[in-house]
Amino acid sequence: MSYIQVKGAMTAITYSTSDVPSPPLSARLSTPQVWGIVMLAPYLLVFLAFVVYPIGYGLWLARHPASYVALYNDPVFARAVVNTLIFLIIGINVKMLIALFLSGFFVQSRTWIRSLSVLFILPWAVPSIPTILSVRFMFNPEWGVINNLIFKFTGEDGPNWLNNPAMGLTLAIMVHIWKSLPFWTLILMTGRLAISNDMFEAADVDGASWWQKFRFITWPSMQTLYLTCTLLSMIWTLGDFNSVYLLTGGGPADLTHVLSTLGIRYLRLDQLDLAMASIVCAMPLVLPLVYFMMKRLSR
Repeated sequence: MSYIQVKGAMTAITYSTSDVPSPPLSARLSTPQVWGIVMLAPYLLVFLAFVVYPIGYGLWLARHPASYVALYNDPVFARAVVNTLIFLIIGINVKMLIALFLSGFFVQSRTWIRSLSVLFILPWAVPSIPTILSVRFMFNPEWGVINNLIFKFTGEDGPNWLNNPAMGLTLAIMVHIWKSLPFWTLILMTGRLAISNDMFEAADVDGASWWQKFRFITWPSMQTLYLTCTLLSMIWTLGDFNSVYLLTGGGPADLTHVLSTLGIRYLRLDQLDLAMASIVCAMPLVLPLVYFMMKRLSR
């Protein structure tokens, strides 16, 4: 507001702030901020194009309630849910327990153990397609190496391993454990290496056994890391497509499908809405896991 004098009187004239032109955006941002926006823009575009858009489009395709009714009435979906629960409960617990104890073995500083660790990490380091397909060829009923060995030593033909739903799902769980076990062993090894050796030396002086040292020193120090790894492993295992699809293809008769492979079955049947609905049905399992994991990591 400003004042002007007209014929001895003071008159107030009010200027609106909208009448004052604002400086351009480039003038309000510093040079580092401008370069930050320039460098961030490609990543933001990639995130919108390959994350936000596919998820939004998938939710839009699965928006019809009739898709979930048809999914509920499909017996293959019910079998896939049961297979998924079996896959998660057995695969994760067995994998993490073995990784916990193998981390104590590989953390030793002996030369031959270090050489063995290089071979141990190979299943995780090699891509999934050749490794899992090689396992599938090994269990081929006609010319697989497993049945050839059975015939060589017993004179009898081996079973058709992947034609049995229970055996096929069991082998898929074993392949998943074998493929991902080295990674979680390495993660838990880092947790063991962070424990001070003074605590173990004091326990040796007191005559503690290996079980007492694990119970009162190792486990309390690694409990948070172990639970966090278990939650993260559940999220990754729920989305494990390769272990089942490359080994059994969901067969025989669609009896070894899990939720991560069921969408492919519906795509092959040209039922895109059911494929997206089957993926959305996994979200009630994934979102709570993500929430608890982020809550634990934020402590």
